[in-house]
Amino acid sequence: YAPWCAACQQIELAWESFAKESEHLGITVGKVDVTQEPGLSGRFFVTTLPTIYHANDGVFRRYRGSRTLEDLQVYVLERKWKAVEPVAGWRSPSSIMMHGMAGLFHLSGWIRQIHTYLTGTLGIHVWISYAIFFLATLLIGLFLGL
Repeated sequence: YAPWCAACQQIELAWESFAKESEHLGITVGKVDVTQEPGLSGRFFVTTLPTIYHANDGVFRRYRGSRTLEDLQVYVLERKWKAVEPVAGWRSPSSIMMHGMAGLFHLSGWIRQIHTYLTGTLGIHVWISYAIFFLATLLIGLFLGL
């Protein structure tokens, strides 16, 4: 979820109720703010918000059903998740490919922080910051090429 997401805000009450009932269902329920954890949004290949996953024994399935408390409970109690196709091996959040995707999301966040530091704290003009990143990319590419 993301705090600014209208759809996320719309299901928030149902999700909180579902989390409170989770102990009775024998499951653990959580939520992750993708603005605070960009690596997880990369690892889970989140393209729409909110995105709900069911995980059991390292197998991940994306929940695409209704977002009501009753439907979420039925999905777990009646084991409807068994009828859902698991996330493909290469797209699974535990795969090496998705670990790499998470790393790219972390890298982009790190680059954004450096850019903010250069422009905000040091007062460097935005275009000079872009030039620094361009030169750094070029030099890293040349170094790796050698």
